[in-house]
Amino acid sequence: MRPAILTLALALLVASVHAVAEPRSRAVQQGDLTYRVVDLDLASDHLELHWKDDAGQPLAGIDRLRDWGAARGHTLLFAANAGIYDREYRPLGLHVEEGIALRPLNTTRAGSGHGNFAMQPNGVFYVDQNDRAGVTTTDRWRERGQRARIASQSGPMLVVDGEINRAFDAQSDSLKWRSGVCAPTPSRVVFAVSEVPVSFHAFARLFRDTLGCRDALYLDGTLSRLWTRSEGYAGAAAMMVKPYAGMFAVFETAPASP
Repeated sequence: MRPAILTLALALLVASVHAVAEPRSRAVQQGDLTYRVVDLDLASDHLELHWKDDAGQPLAGIDRLRDWGAARGHTLLFAANAGIYDREYRPLGLHVEEGIALRPLNTTRAGSGHGNFAMQPNGVFYVDQNDRAGVTTTDRWRERGQRARIASQSGPMLVVDGEINRAFDAQSDSLKWRSGVCAPTPSRVVFAVSEVPVSFHAFARLFRDTLGCRDALYLDGTLSRLWTRSEGYAGAAAMMVKPYAGMFAVFETAPASP
């Protein structure tokens, strides 16, 4: 009986470790504003970026992303919308999946008709070939010629070198649901979505003052949502019918058959 008991104990231990490692959201309160935040550890969470299925058709939503992964033996654990897209539902800026650039870097400036994306500085969130994550301005990205495993360009930057974007007005009454991302360390990625409409300045303060990010990137507005397997959706539920272009994802791969 002892070997059987030992086997059972080891199985329970593995299950408990897996449960702790699975991405989950947490509530963060800053003043009277509430946010949902998901922390990823790139040592255990393989962050991916997806736009289209195998037939070249946009996945367009988290539910379809989940089904697409399941058909390949992959269980979706976490998902979130990526950067801003254009009227043809294509990523508006740089979009890199597993080292392949499907959309180029966009150096559009303010006044071009591209709204928030063109606010300066805008930037790129990336995970490089060594699974080190970061956020940098579009200008710095272009200067460095950096290679990425995944990358999504959006705008504006929320925080740059520890400073809130100077284009933001602390007294602004332009309130929207908002999502963003940062990498407090190269191995840790943090996604956040507001649970109520907030200003750019308030959202930037969340990343700098509460989440400890020296650089943070705005992803998108009213359609923004986070999803985890254990908790479902967080974010702007009323906009769930809106399609997405790029989507971030963490999958659990089913073990191979013996």
